[in-house]
Amino acid sequence: MSAPPTSRAGIAEAPRRTGGVRALWAGNPWSVLQRGLIAARSSSWIIVVSGFFEPVFYLASMGIGLGALIGDVETAQGVTVSYAAFIAPALLAVSAMNGAIYDSTWNVFFKLHYGKLYEGMLSTSLGPLDVALGEILYALLRGLLYATGFMIIMQIAGLNLAWTAVLAIPAVLLIAFGFASLGMAVTSYMKTFQHMDWINFVLLPMFLFSATFYPITVYPGWVQQIVMALPLWHGVEMVRQLTTGIITPDMVWHVLYYVVMIAIGLVFTTKRLRALFLD
Repeated sequence: MSAPPTSRAGIAEAPRRTGGVRALWAGNPWSVLQRGLIAARSSSWIIVVSGFFEPVFYLASMGIGLGALIGDVETAQGVTVSYAAFIAPALLAVSAMNGAIYDSTWNVFFKLHYGKLYEGMLSTSLGPLDVALGEILYALLRGLLYATGFMIIMQIAGLNLAWTAVLAIPAVLLIAFGFASLGMAVTSYMKTFQHMDWINFVLLPMFLFSATFYPITVYPGWVQQIVMALPLWHGVEMVRQLTTGIITPDMVWHVLYYVVMIAIGLVFTTKRLRALFLD
């Protein structure tokens, strides 16, 4: 007699029952990254390029146009810089946040609920941590492309005021990693397109109030405490210190904030994907 047919779920779970680590991690996030790069070839190049020009337009309209009326601005470290030099590093951090969030939320939401891609990936030897890291690495590559291009524009415009500005590139990748991992974790709990509207509801206030366009000292003390709890503020301050060359011990806390953010995002994403497709 022939053996009874095995369900796809059974096939997916079979190689993972040998151990908890193997169930989560196969050591191959590069295959997920490779799949994203191959799929990107068929995408419209206009969509990719548009993400680069958004901060450039903000810099031209506000940094140059409005900056002519505002004049110089004092940073949180007490250094006076031009308004364009003040908002340029903030726009770089915002660009990293937006690119990472949209790649790890809307794209992930479609793959999760409509494309059913993760269900297929997790029916192979890949674990949920492989999938999460692969998707995040793809978002980081896109963020690196945007950040490098914008840094070149800042250098041409004379807005990088110190040699430490070169360290803004890895700082931007850290920011993108933090938002991508947390964004993917949140998206794994979203069930409808209406739920996704909450993402913009959170991002817009962070963009406007995280000392992006004016110093945090303009707020009352209690509002400053709220702003300093937001992840984007830490990214803005981190990149601004690097581009102005005034680095304070607070840099350590900015970095640790994103390290914790990354860890939380990866843990929740991994657990959620496992609960959805493997348990």
